Amino acid sequence: MVSQTLNVARYTALFTGIFYGFYHRRTLQAAHDAQKVQHAVHEREQLIAQAKEAWKKKQASKSSDDGVITDPEDPRFDLEKLLVKWENAA
Repeated sequence: MVSQTLNVARYTALFTGIFYGFYHRRTLQAAHDAQKVQHAVHEREQLIAQAKEAWKKKQASKSSDDGVITDPEDPRFDLEKLLVKWENAA
């Protein structure tokens, strides 16, 4: 019939395959989870960039009404004009 050595080899191969499959599944799942987090961060960054652009457009339309630029990052920003605007509004 079947020798004990052959049975030991079969069961060793079986358990080795099971443990390898478990380990490989964990590494694949970890890589998938990391990719999922990276994708979520990238989506969030894109949404923030879109919101900033929309805010800038909104501020540009507001500032174009009276000619005063309120965005301090704009190269045409003039603090004196802004202060005069606020002074007249109050």
